[in-house]
Amino acid sequence: MPVADQVTEQFFRHSSGKRVNTDATIAQIVKAEYPNLQLVVVSSSGVDLLGYAAAGHAVFVPMDLGDKEVPSSLMWKTYAAPARRIDGSPGSLRQDVLFAKFLYRWRDAEFLVYIVDGRDGSSYYPAVRNYYILAKDTAKVDSLVIAAGQWGSELREQVWVWDGGAWTKSAELFDSIRHATWDAVILDEDMKKAIIADHLTFFDSRDTYSRLKVPWKRGIIYHGPPGNGKTISIKAMMHTLYERKDPVPALYVRNFVSFAGPEYSIRQIFSKARQVAPCYLIFEDLDSLITDHVRSYFLNEIDGLRSNDGIFIVGSTNHLDRLDPGISKRPSRFDRKYYFPDPDLAQRVAYCRFWQRKLADNKDVEFPDKLCPAIAGITDGFSFAYMQEAFVAALLAIARDARDPAGSGPVAEKDEIESGWVAVAGQCGAEDDEDLDDLVLWVEIKKQVAILREGMEKKPDPMVERGARY
Repeated sequence: MPVADQVTEQFFRHSSGKRVNTDATIAQIVKAEYPNLQLVVVSSSGVDLLGYAAAGHAVFVPMDLGDKEVPSSLMWKTYAAPARRIDGSPGSLRQDVLFAKFLYRWRDAEFLVYIVDGRDGSSYYPAVRNYYILAKDTAKVDSLVIAAGQWGSELREQVWVWDGGAWTKSAELFDSIRHATWDAVILDEDMKKAIIADHLTFFDSRDTYSRLKVPWKRGIIYHGPPGNGKTISIKAMMHTLYERKDPVPALYVRNFVSFAGPEYSIRQIFSKARQVAPCYLIFEDLDSLITDHVRSYFLNEIDGLRSNDGIFIVGSTNHLDRLDPGISKRPSRFDRKYYFPDPDLAQRVAYCRFWQRKLADNKDVEFPDKLCPAIAGITDGFSFAYMQEAFVAALLAIARDARDPAGSGPVAEKDEIESGWVAVAGQCGAEDDEDLDDLVLWVEIKKQVAILREGMEKKPDPMVERGARY
């Protein structure tokens, strides 16, 4: 029989031992080792001393014990895959610290800091990682922890996102709103002005609310058929609020899923909003988030006994009728509703001009002014999302044909395109303009509109509908 090496033997001896609380053991050993210093134990949850120092606010120096028999630290490298492989990044390596000792300098003070991972046995969640901070003056330790904690709670070109039972800071979502401006939002001008004023007036009126002795909170609902600007309006407002002299943080809720149930999620969501207020709290697809099971709990957080001062809540839904009347019809919860309908002719023309500006530098696509009302005329009943798809599909077809003039597959003949166009023209009352027929974009747009309209008018499969409903 082969004999086990010392590493194997010691591992199984340790793993089979009596229960030991690592946190209590480390605290006892550290106190015995440094009897003349004060010990403060701080959870790493919410406080990142190494990140705080790496950002330039402090200095830390790893301490090498110089003992070949005992390692000075226990760290391992973990590979972090790139957030977007398409960007060409190979990913990165991160250092996961399980045990280390540092000399930590902050302002005019020095501290000895141990970082210890305290998970015992097979326990993994929640992670237990503490800082054991040794100093002569615990008041300075407290000041350090407050400063590092405050730094860690701040957003730096990020958005708070609640997903899967935890808050994370999303730089990716922030990047997606960076270029979202109201110029790109095609809405009725009066409604757009009302939405912007609704938000800005709220965040500028804390004293007014206080003087009137009414709670400084507000809630609105965006509703209407999908694809007509609810999400882009939310993003544009997030951008507007971030650009203020005193930026307003955004909190975006993806779901109520968590290890402790949806009630836990709702409680943590509103707790965070109260903590960082004034803030912008966003619930997309309210009808899918607020089920019968959690409705009363959600409503209690909105207007229960706890103060929600400084919280502006925006919710969106494609199905206002599915919301409980206690949410959709009672002021003081959601005070105002804004309806986002399918665009009218003028708005469709404006949307076409938006695409005209986007393609202004494209030498391969001719887009004269008269094409805007022509496209708007054949897209009656389309949402902005459908119009976008018509443009994208047409431009992709043009790009494909430019790469392969001979055609790599079956291409619709001119009479097929014309037959599709005739059907569209008959439905929306438009007449063909022969002067436009030489424009490749117009020909492709007509084709894509015909395809999309055919898909819109197909009757749904009753079995699919039944499966979706039940």
